[in-house]
Amino acid sequence: MPLKDRWQYPTALLDTTMDQLRTLLAVHEAGTALGAARLLGREQSSVQKQLDTLNRNFGALCGEPLVVKRGRSQNVLFTATGESLAGLARGTLEDWRDGLHDCRRRLGSRLVVGSTRYTLGFLLNAVELVTEEFDGRGVELKVEHVRTRDLLQRLDAKELDLVCGSVLTTAGHDDRLRGFEVMEWRRSGLSLVTSLDAEELPGPSVPVSELPRLPLAVSADGLIPGFLRGWFGARYRQELHIAAEIDTVQYGLELLSSGVLRGCVLVTEGIGDAVADGRIRAGAGLRTLELTDGMGPELEVLVGVFVRAGERSAQDAGHPLNVLWSALAGENARWRSVMRKERPGR
Repeated sequence: MPLKDRWQYPTALLDTTMDQLRTLLAVHEAGTALGAARLLGREQSSVQKQLDTLNRNFGALCGEPLVVKRGRSQNVLFTATGESLAGLARGTLEDWRDGLHDCRRRLGSRLVVGSTRYTLGFLLNAVELVTEEFDGRGVELKVEHVRTRDLLQRLDAKELDLVCGSVLTTAGHDDRLRGFEVMEWRRSGLSLVTSLDAEELPGPSVPVSELPRLPLAVSADGLIPGFLRGWFGARYRQELHIAAEIDTVQYGLELLSSGVLRGCVLVTEGIGDAVADGRIRAGAGLRTLELTDGMGPELEVLVGVFVRAGERSAQDAGHPLNVLWSALAGENARWRSVMRKERPGR
């Protein structure tokens, strides 16, 4: 193709706006112009006008319209051309959005960080230390909640720049962490929080092999099911006495404290310590027992700060990512100092 031909594009294509592409995707998702208008927060007539323009322009270019109207209250029908161009529109908008985020990330004008429920306090303490500097520099800092199961995936997908949270890992080397830089706060196993008295369940420790005889409140996803699959296999639900399904540890503790369930909840050692120390109100009156792992493989909870490998080293010390990382390192050192004073034997 001659060089000059690279710059020759159909006028209808050049006149297409990103807003029109967004409208096409909204119609594709909602099924109707009215549904798309609700998604976009605009008038139906505006959406219909853009859809008619896209239909007319690309119908002429491609030989068939993108969408075909059907009867009242029925979704529009996307033609093969419409389906193809909707896919192109989605990719175009996502590529531009990701490119803009990459530019802002490189320049340090935007930072998106995530935290799981029980590491939010550490993150917010560090954020408080850097807020004044970031405001003065015009840095946009966005904090999002992230679930343990999604932590590494969202970081790897560049949806987040830094995450405070926990992952399930094996003792020693773990290939899943190869693409990330980790500031390790703590490695631990699990604890057992229980409402059963000492006669029913003596302490101070319980072996993993005893779990099948205990009534357990277990979540459907996250760290705990990962441990259970490692110990008892994919059919762990058939091996264990699961007395309650829970969405969060908080709910499990409340079930035990209320007396609705007499049994146990598996938690990380950090949460178990917080229950034992009275730092979690929902755990009032419950006992924390050490869970001893003799089942293999040796599984651990790794709690810390995660960023993509190489991103910090590619920037100078004044980049917002490195400034926040340093603040989190300071919080880690402060927490370890407090724990050494409160628990000198641990």
